[in-house]
Amino acid sequence: MSHETLDAAAGTLPAEAIDAIERAATSAHRHEELFSERAANIRQSAVRDVFDISMRPGLVSLAGGSPYLQSLPLDRLAATAAKIIAEDGLTALQYGSGQGSEELRTQICEVMAAEGITDALPQNVVITAGSQSAQDVATKVFCNPGDVVLVEDPTYVGALNTFEAYQVQVETVEMDDEGLVPEQLEARIAALQLAGKNIKFLYTIPNFNNPSGITLAAGRRQRIVDICRSANILVVEDNPYGLLRFSGEPLAPLRAANPDDVIYMGSFSKIFAPGLRIGWALVPEHLQRRYYLAAEAVTLCPPAFNQMLVSAYLRDYDWRGQIETYRGLYAERCAALLAALEEHMPPGTTWTRPEGGFFVWVTLPEGVDTYPLLRKAIDAGVVFIPGAAFTPSDDPSNKLRLAFSAVPPEAIAEGVRRLAPVLQQAIAAL
Repeated sequence: MSHETLDAAAGTLPAEAIDAIERAATSAHRHEELFSERAANIRQSAVRDVFDISMRPGLVSLAGGSPYLQSLPLDRLAATAAKIIAEDGLTALQYGSGQGSEELRTQICEVMAAEGITDALPQNVVITAGSQSAQDVATKVFCNPGDVVLVEDPTYVGALNTFEAYQVQVETVEMDDEGLVPEQLEARIAALQLAGKNIKFLYTIPNFNNPSGITLAAGRRQRIVDICRSANILVVEDNPYGLLRFSGEPLAPLRAANPDDVIYMGSFSKIFAPGLRIGWALVPEHLQRRYYLAAEAVTLCPPAFNQMLVSAYLRDYDWRGQIETYRGLYAERCAALLAALEEHMPPGTTWTRPEGGFFVWVTLPEGVDTYPLLRKAIDAGVVFIPGAAFTPSDDPSNKLRLAFSAVPPEAIAEGVRRLAPVLQQAIAAL
């Protein structure tokens, strides 16, 4: 079947059927036998699929966790970018340090100090192409095929894709309203060790978890690290949203009091601009060299121009004031989403109440599979991410993620109003 025929059929056949036809059409090619075993584990991100769909005119997208860039001083940033090229173009457009510029690594230490990490040294910071790249490097450095990585349930889909690509066994640990449950973590570690498994690290998003919006309680944080330390398991802490707490001060990261046991990953994607693809890893000193060499082998060097623009932003702009602007915007939008859910959601539906970040996690009654509801929601004019995207399990999920960060309050309310009948119909059919 040709691509043109596939495109024509896409409007009438289920997505699963189209996928099967496309695989069958390409599997006979002689190059198929050249793929590595690893390649078979690389799958298209469900978030990326829905992101493309959400660009259609007239749809309300509650799918993508994008920052609201309209609040940035774009005209001034354009002038700054032009100045960098005009005055330092030979540096900005040339190869740079594989670890990242010393200026930006020093500034990143100041950003982390605002989050509660006050002892970071620039030499232990490795600048990466977003925190996604930092996850990739950590998995490459520490994991052999078949090794175990522990994750929260649910967890970030991008991390799951990385772990799948490296043929890692992903094991989930239960969360409640206060985040990762220490007793569940202890039990899962004990059971896996008894089975002879080699556990390398715990991957955790302690602040406003993507997708659930849940925050790990302050009283649990040190215990989580202590449990992992006693089992000789690293903690990989992913904290892109930590400064986006709606009110009050950020909770101290797990890394703050545990410099030898936590690899800390940060990003400018949520607090500045995701298109620049600048993130970082703060790596324990005794692990830094191998981590840095692995990062350099992938990207050679982070983009110099992008680093210089981020450095200029941190040096010459009120970046802390911009974060306050973001916090106010996202708090307003989260409140709009929670109010709309309260007004429109059918009985039997529950949801999280995040203290920051971008996401609300909605749970439907047992027996509802949210994945097939996506097509019906699109027909109704609204987009979400099905919960199955955020777990390594292949089982159906009765959950879904709603993102409020990039959507004005009135559009959020309209999106929930469109979504509610779709969910109501599914619940009524149980």
